[in-house]
Formats: sequence, C-alpha cells, structure tokens
Amino acid sequence: MNMDFIKRLGFFLVGLSIGIVFLTFFMKKKSQETGVYFCYLPDCRTLKDIRSKSMYYSDEAKQKLKEFELDSIGITYILTEGDVDFSKSDTKSVPCKTYIVESEYKEQDYIFTVRNCREKASIEKVERQ
Repeated sequence: MNMDFIKRLGFFLVGLSIGIVFLTFFMKKKSQETGVYFCYLPDCRTLKDIRSKSMYYSDEAKQKLKEFELDSIGITYILTEGDVDFSKSDTKSVPCKTYIVESEYKEQDYIFTVRNCREKASIEKVERQ
C-alpha cells in the first residue's frame, strides 16, 4: 500500500514537471512572437497601464527631460523597467492616481512622478539622483 502511494506520487511529479516545462516553453514562444508578455506583479501592471495611455508632459518635465537629454527611448525604458515606489505614491487620489517611478538608465538614477488618469497619463516631474 505504501509503495503504491510512492509510485503514484512519482508519476504525478514526473507529469507535473513535463507540464511545467511545456507550459513555460509554450508561453515564452508565444510572448516572443506576439510581443505580449504577462504582468502579474503590481509594479508591472501599473507600468503597463501607464504605457497603454496617451502620454503628456508638464512644462517642468519637458524642461528636465531636455536638460537630462532623455529621449523617448529612455522614457520608455524607465516606464518599462522601473520600480513603482508605492509607499511614496498616492494611489487613493481621485480622479488621477500619482505614482513615483524609480529607475536606472545609462548609469543614472531617475525618478518620475506620473499622474495616471482614466484616459491619459502625464509625467509631472523628472528628477535625477
């Protein structure tokens, strides 16, 4: 009886392992083909939501972006690879939530203050440390 359980557990684990490998391979290939990747963590979901909207810039942000020589590639990188500091962000404000996004780009640390509204997102402030 005990041996039957161990045998069944072994078959289960082998099947589970094969299934996980297949699923990982399939999802990775699918995401490479379509350019879509799956976001499950809060940082990733928040940044994806920000990037999916029309982007606007405050006058102060435009000036700082020009001063720091940050182009659209740098902004996209920061809004893709950055970390959202939820402790400093105002996630309860209505109608627009304000997020603090921190990231390193070209060996510089940047902090973006982003207002995320229902229809649009705007970078309000850009800082470099």
